[in-house]
Amino acid sequence: MTEQADVVVIGLGPGGEDVAGALADAGLDVVGIEAELVGGECPYWACVPSKIMIRAGNLVAEARRSFLLAGPGEVTPAWSRVAGRIRDEATHGWTDQLATDRLVAKGVRVVRGTGRLTGPRRVAVGDRTFAARRGVVLATGSRPRIPPVAGLAATPYWTNRDAMATPELPTSMLILGGGAIGVEVAQVFARFGCATTVVEGGERLLSREEPEAGDLAGTALRADGVTVLTDTRIARVDHHADGFTVRREGAEAPLRAERLLVATGRTTDLAPLGVDTVGLEPTAHAVPTDGQLRAGAGLWAIGDVTGRGSFTHVSMYQAKIVVRDILGRPGPEADYRALPRVTFTDPEIAAVGLTERQARAQGRHVRTSLVPVAASTRGWIHGPGTDGFVKLVEDADRGVLVGATSTGPAGGEVLYGLNVAVQTEVPVARLRHMIYTYPTFHRVVETALEALG
Repeated sequence: MTEQADVVVIGLGPGGEDVAGALADAGLDVVGIEAELVGGECPYWACVPSKIMIRAGNLVAEARRSFLLAGPGEVTPAWSRVAGRIRDEATHGWTDQLATDRLVAKGVRVVRGTGRLTGPRRVAVGDRTFAARRGVVLATGSRPRIPPVAGLAATPYWTNRDAMATPELPTSMLILGGGAIGVEVAQVFARFGCATTVVEGGERLLSREEPEAGDLAGTALRADGVTVLTDTRIARVDHHADGFTVRREGAEAPLRAERLLVATGRTTDLAPLGVDTVGLEPTAHAVPTDGQLRAGAGLWAIGDVTGRGSFTHVSMYQAKIVVRDILGRPGPEADYRALPRVTFTDPEIAAVGLTERQARAQGRHVRTSLVPVAASTRGWIHGPGTDGFVKLVEDADRGVLVGATSTGPAGGEVLYGLNVAVQTEVPVARLRHMIYTYPTFHRVVETALEALG
C-alpha cells in the first residue's frame, strides 16, 4: 500500500531537517527519510566536533605564547578532554535521539532507511512507498571523495569521521589534501603532539582561495611543526602492521605514518537516488535547480547535491527558499554572489564572493588591495598570533566590492561586514565614509579601502 504525505524530504541533515520541521510547523504532513543520523554530517563528524577540537588547539597555542606578554606558563595538552567533549557534549555518543525527538514533536514522520525516487512525487524506502501530494525535497548531502590511488582502497584509511571520533591521537599522521578539512585537522593534531604531514597536489594549500591565503595557511602550519608538501602526487599507498607507506611520484623515499587521513574533497552520487525516474541525469555532479531550488515538477533540491558548496549555511539558506516556495509564499531567488566560507585555522581564513583570479576571468576591470593585520593598532596590541591580512577585490567600473578575504584573529567574524558589502553592493565610496571602531581588527578594512586607490 502506498502511503500518502504532503511532502517527503530525503535526507535530514541541517537543511533537510530545517525543511521538514518548518513545513510540519506550517501544518503539512511531512515524511523525513534518513539513512544515518538525523542532523547529518555537521553536528556529528564535521562543523561542531571540529570546532571543539580547534578551540582546544587554539588555547594550547595561546598558552604557549603567553610568556611573551604575560610571563612564563606551562600547558600539558590532553586529547582525552577534547575527545570527551565531542563524545559527551556534542554528539551524545553519536546518537540522534534529541534531534529525532525535535522533529517528531513537530509532527514529522521520521523514517529510517535509504530513500529512492521511483517516479514523480514518489519515493521508496525499503518495502515502503510514499506518494507526495506537493512534492519531494532532495537533501542527501555528500560523501568523502576518495582518489583512485593505487593500493589506497585496500587500506584502513581515515576520513573526517574517523578524525572527529578518535578517542586517542595517533603518534603520526599523513593527510592527503590541503583543503579546509586537511589544514584544520593538521594544525589541531600537531598542537596536541601528533607528527603531521600534509600532502597537496596543487601549488599551495586552500587552492580555491586567494594565493595569499594558501601561503598564510602553509606558514601557519609549518610554525606548528606540520610538514607541508605541495605540488606532490601520490603513486601508491600500502598498509602494514606498523602503519602506512605512501610513495610519491618522482621521489625515492616514501612517507610513513601510523595513520592516513584522506581529505581530498567531497562528492555526490545521484544514481542511487533514482533521479533518472524523474528525468535527471544520474551521472551528473549535481542536481540542476532554478532560483527557487526547483529541480522539476514537484521536486526541489538543497545542500551539497546542488553543487553550490559543501557548507551547512548554504543548505540552511536554501532550505528557507524551498519552504517558502512549497508554501506558496513569495520571496527572492537564491543569490550566491556573496557566498561566505571560513577555514578555522589559526589564523582564521575567511572569504566571500569572488577571488581576484575569478573576477579577472569574468572579464571585470579589477582593483585590489592587501593590508596586513599587524599594521593596525589592534594587531600591535594583540601581539603574537596576529598574522593575517584583509584583501579586497573591487569591480572598478561599478565601484563595488565583488570579493574579499579576511584572515587573522577572528577573521571569520571580521568577514561579516565585508559579506554585507558584497551582498548589497554598497559603493566603495560610501564604505570609505563609514566610521570604523577603534581599536578593532575590522578597522583594517578601512585601511584596505583606502589602499584601493
